[in-house]
Amino acid sequence: MRPRNATGDTFFAWDGEVLVVNILGKPSASRDAIGKPKGTQLKVSVTAAPQAGKATDHMLRFLAPLFGVAVSDIEVVFGRENVNKQLRIRAPKKLPAVFAQPGLPTAPAGRQ
Repeated sequence: MRPRNATGDTFFAWDGEVLVVNILGKPSASRDAIGKPKGTQLKVSVTAAPQAGKATDHMLRFLAPLFGVAVSDIEVVFGRENVNKQLRIRAPKKLPAVFAQPGLPTAPAGRQ
């Protein structure tokens, strides 16, 4: 049976050195924060309003330092103007704690 999406039954998967993450965005939040996984998505709240992709741009600027990458290393595969998104993060140098939970995919050799 084929996985429902590129990440299978979890909110993220590795494609070589690229981290693929499914996001459930929450714009206009009281603060920027990474929340808990919700099914096959990771909840990410941002303070920016959902206007013409501005909340997504803000989300990328928020997430980039948490993964130790430049904003240009994060590609929005789909969902630029939607709460449901998929991101591809090229060669992250670090991972937020939510990615280290037991039972989740492990990073390729040489990654944290």
